Amino acid sequence: MYDVYLNERNDLLVVPRGSCIPIDLNRNWRKKRVVRSVSEQIREDVRIHGYHRRKLPLSRSMKALADTSA
Repeated sequence: MYDVYLNERNDLLVVPRGSCIPIDLNRNWRKKRVVRSVSEQIREDVRIHGYHRRKLPLSRSMKALADTSA
């Protein structure tokens, strides 16, 4: 099982359940949910690096910030 976190820009962070957030990524992450299964790519990243991080493309994150401030 995996813990899924989001930050203020809706970047995604996936870590094994019960693991803490890596120190170099320690920002304002909020826990979104616990999932039972993830894609093969995410599972492989978690196995190798201990976590999987996906950044939202800049254009989408700027649009999301504009929508929330309006």
